[in-house]
Amino acid sequence: MFDDALNEHIRCFEALGKLRELIAGAAEIITEALAGGNKILICGNGGSAADAQHFAAEIVGRFTRERAAWPALALTTDTSVVTAVANDYGYESVFSRQVEALGRPGDILIGISTSGNSANVIKALHQARKNSLKTIVLTGGNGGELAEQADTAVNVAANVTARIQEAHIFILHYWADAAESALIEKKGPR
Repeated sequence: MFDDALNEHIRCFEALGKLRELIAGAAEIITEALAGGNKILICGNGGSAADAQHFAAEIVGRFTRERAAWPALALTTDTSVVTAVANDYGYESVFSRQVEALGRPGDILIGISTSGNSANVIKALHQARKNSLKTIVLTGGNGGELAEQADTAVNVAANVTARIQEAHIFILHYWADAAESALIEKKGPR
């Protein structure tokens, strides 16, 4: 069992090489937004919610370099907002309502969904477009509806949720590292 899981992981990560330019391009979009004083909003469900929170922590706190905090918010963390919106508008609106309230032109929405078909992330993407946010998604499988509608879609073409999530966290770590490297070297937001 261990060897099977490890071999699936290795195959999944080897396939990421084909996405190198796409992943690097998304890192540049994130870096430019942060350099311009814009914020990053991140959303997802389950393990993807945990990844959203993890990435926000790397951006607000730090990844590997000492620097000033940068603005990022996981839309999964405010239980009062999430439960109120779910109760009053339905669970499909828990992220879109926050994007409507918090998203401004120049900001970025990162949607994370291993299936690419999470209804609440799709609805958040639609709201992000209305608010003139750039949209980046991390998906798996065939990319689902999210991959078709985002400005930038990074699809990990695997079918095992655990392997997709492992690749997603690697990509998120790469994005945090790329932003720190570029902005600290350029003496950007400190």
